[in-house]
Amino acid sequence: MLQVVKVSKTFGGLRALDGLSFEVESNEILGMIGPNGSGKSTAFNVITGVLSSDTGKVIFDGEDITGLAPHRISHKGIARTFQVVRPFPQLTALENVLAGRLFGGQGSSRNDEATDAALAVLDQVGLADKAEVTTASFTIVERKWLEVARALASSPRLMLLDEFMAGLTPREIPDAIDLVKSIRDSGVTIVLVEHVIKAITGTSDRVVVLDAGKKLAEGPPDAIVNNSAVIEAYLGTRHAQG
Repeated sequence: MLQVVKVSKTFGGLRALDGLSFEVESNEILGMIGPNGSGKSTAFNVITGVLSSDTGKVIFDGEDITGLAPHRISHKGIARTFQVVRPFPQLTALENVLAGRLFGGQGSSRNDEATDAALAVLDQVGLADKAEVTTASFTIVERKWLEVARALASSPRLMLLDEFMAGLTPREIPDAIDLVKSIRDSGVTIVLVEHVIKAITGTSDRVVVLDAGKKLAEGPPDAIVNNSAVIEAYLGTRHAQG
């Protein structure tokens, strides 16, 4: 479904991505891990058109989308969340999700259809009872769920989730894992960036590890957490044994 081919991105003297290549298969959950500054969010920004790459290509469903504007990439069926969640605080949850529906990839031209779709997405993420509540009063967990709902409202075929479990308590993480799996089960392919290793091992079919902008390792979760190079660069021996 998605191919990232030898993508590089430099900021001044910092090479954030260095010939990065990986693929995402249709209907899988691909986990992406690595140390801070390893290039994970930069990869998301290049894929979604927020940043242009210096070299390389991004191919989605066989089409070269390298360098397209973010709104055009969204219209082709790619949605994402952001590490820092910023809903429109003066709007209700429903209005926030309607923005994603009306201006996202598969927006409806009819308000009643868009409203029905937005309510269905809020129900999917467990926020149906908050539909008419302004989001200024939302907790951080509710804002993260709303961010996912807003991305889902555009009816994407591929979703990029950027550390949406960060800040959750151990009791909240299982619900987040269940939500990710339910999104995949609804037919949406997912790339999941997380530092919560339990979330990666509990959801991902395959894991890509980045280090200094390069792909360090790739494979099933069990193999990755026991990979000596990954342990040295990122997990640490104690974490891997745990």
